Amino acid sequence: MSIPDSAKYLIVGAGVHGLSTAYHLGASLKAKGEDPAQILVIDKQDIAAGASGIACGVVRNNYFQPAMRKLMAHSVDIWEEHAAALSYHNVGYMQISPESMHRDVASIASQQRDIGYESLFIEGEADSRRYMLGLFDDWQAKGITSVLHEKRGGYANNRAAMVGLANMAKGLGVQFASGVEVNAINKDSSGSISSVETSQGRISCEQLIICPGPWAKQFWDMLELPKTITVRDSQGVDHTDVNMWLYWSLQEGTLGVDPGLQRTNDGSAPPVLHVDSDAPLHSTRDGSLVTDKMWGIYYKPDLNFGGIQGGAAPFPVQRDADQVAVDPYGPKSPEFIVGEDFAHMWVSALAHCQKRFEGMLPKFKKEPSGGIGAFTPDSFPVFDRFFENCTFLADSNHGYKMIGVGKLVAEELTSGARSELLLPFRFSRYAEGDLHPTSNSPFPWS
Repeated sequence: MSIPDSAKYLIVGAGVHGLSTAYHLGASLKAKGEDPAQILVIDKQDIAAGASGIACGVVRNNYFQPAMRKLMAHSVDIWEEHAAALSYHNVGYMQISPESMHRDVASIASQQRDIGYESLFIEGEADSRRYMLGLFDDWQAKGITSVLHEKRGGYANNRAAMVGLANMAKGLGVQFASGVEVNAINKDSSGSISSVETSQGRISCEQLIICPGPWAKQFWDMLELPKTITVRDSQGVDHTDVNMWLYWSLQEGTLGVDPGLQRTNDGSAPPVLHVDSDAPLHSTRDGSLVTDKMWGIYYKPDLNFGGIQGGAAPFPVQRDADQVAVDPYGPKSPEFIVGEDFAHMWVSALAHCQKRFEGMLPKFKKEPSGGIGAFTPDSFPVFDRFFENCTFLADSNHGYKMIGVGKLVAEELTSGARSELLLPFRFSRYAEGDLHPTSNSPFPWS
């Protein structure tokens, strides 16, 4: 298959960030009377072949960080606007937490009100239990003292949503080419990007938009950006030689039961549930102690996955990190994809929360889910421009829900003005000490 040897806008990666940028940029060009065929999206495999194709698909605004919360409110607008095309289920989202997280979640609730994002906040153990029993009559989680119920949000069917987004872009005339792997990135005498070398030949471009997902380090190295950086903390102390990239194994899986098992008391589709807890977690198999440390899970019924699907907190990949950087989905052992203890912990946590899941461990599906995520030093994305004409969208742990980033990038590319919503995610924040605040959640991205 022959591919164009030039494109005004060359987008690398056909996951959520690449596809969203392609669609919104195409729409903007068409509105200006320009041809969206100036946009070319390439991927070394195909649409949604990486992280976006196996993502859990949860869409939420539940972030302790104001910048993330504003960006997610913008993204939820887009999910809602194109719900049918994007296979989006607007069922809502719940953050269910112990006292150690009460203050953090109260802050989230307050700031959601400030930006007009609809949610309901319940405080106190008795009221929290009463609220949950009003939804699920078998609710039995212990030590819960707050519930933040976001009325917006929910989830999208992973690959179906990405195919829908790609079709929206194709409908505008955006060009796509699959099986095209980038091997090198060339610069001109001024230092700007001039072209990329691919497995199908050289492609020159005026603007390069890199949306690499877990292959972030590979492209970062092609651009000869720093492997280690200095990070200034909130106290003004500089930490030198900090690795720019850390790989984590994202823990997700599916309980192979009828998705209809998880319904609310009135038979409605339930919101996505996220439960953090410091209560001791005991095995649903034999009652033994699984952990007495802080733990967290999320789950939802999903016809796409064919059961109850969700996940738990990730863990860092400690060995063979360089190999993971080259091929994030290469290692197939449970250590890299789904930790061998994940099924036991996650299903036990489901049973801790709702009686209907007791004894369900044998129904856990064996096929791998989750994947590998490329994390930055503060676990939040880098959305920035380098070498004048290279936009780098580095994010493989928040990405799927952040469909609105592509629209903001498209606006930057066509107007030349920097987006206020993307500014907090600039690369220079590390050296400047302008970091995102951290919460007490066991999840590094919350």
